[in-house]
Amino acid sequence: MRLIQHKKEAYWFYRFLSITYDRWVNPLFWTPQMRSQALRLARFDQPSLATVDVGAGTGFTTEGIVRQVAPENVTMLDQSPHQLARAAAKPPLRSCRRLEGDAEALPLETDSFDRYVSAGSIEYWPEPQRAVAEAYRVLRPGGVAVFVGPLPPANRILSWLSKQWMLFPRESDYRAWLAAAGFTEIVTAYVAPGWHRDRRSPYGLAIAGTKPSPGPSPVRLPAPRERLDEPMTPGRRLRFAARFLAGSAAGAAFVPIAAALALRERLGRRS
Repeated sequence: MRLIQHKKEAYWFYRFLSITYDRWVNPLFWTPQMRSQALRLARFDQPSLATVDVGAGTGFTTEGIVRQVAPENVTMLDQSPHQLARAAAKPPLRSCRRLEGDAEALPLETDSFDRYVSAGSIEYWPEPQRAVAEAYRVLRPGGVAVFVGPLPPANRILSWLSKQWMLFPRESDYRAWLAAAGFTEIVTAYVAPGWHRDRRSPYGLAIAGTKPSPGPSPVRLPAPRERLDEPMTPGRRLRFAARFLAGSAAGAAFVPIAAALALRERLGRRS
């Protein structure tokens, strides 16, 4: 697995990133316009829709959801209590249910939600197919799941960084995961921040599918690779520390590159 594409590494990565996430990360990589484009695929046509936001983090995506769904019908789930604590301080989200949990083993009942949303989380999942199957399981028949994640960048520097840090699936991977899990009526939309001008490849993908029948996903999976509560031996701790530091450095490198591209785009609009 790539650096940070690991539950414990992602947990500690967001322990520190949560401090600056809303101010410095979202404005560059996950904008309100991108959020609106992606959430259109969820078809939020009633405020009563039971909705779960998996990998909700500080609640940026959830803030878009509660504009269309009553907050008391929305569940925010994340493995990071630090991210959820910041979400709890946002007035629009105070009525949402907040739950710590693992996207690959959701602590939710089968056939219990009308909508499932996960934005900016799939790139950290060790086993995306397992998490997509869990999304299928918790939805009711006719329910819609929306996943939003990155695509492989064409820029040489960003491409090299992406191969070290997190998962950057191809569009065909996203489609294959949803189809294998049992989803039908699969639709997609490309999303990108204003500074992304590379026409060689799209920036990110929003993909949605509909659950056609009740029960768990038909896909058959082996035992999980990793559990959050699995104890760490001294050797594992050393390996974890090395991977975490290297992964954090690779991840941090994305910010100044994106900031420079965003500044170029802003100056271009003024000229």
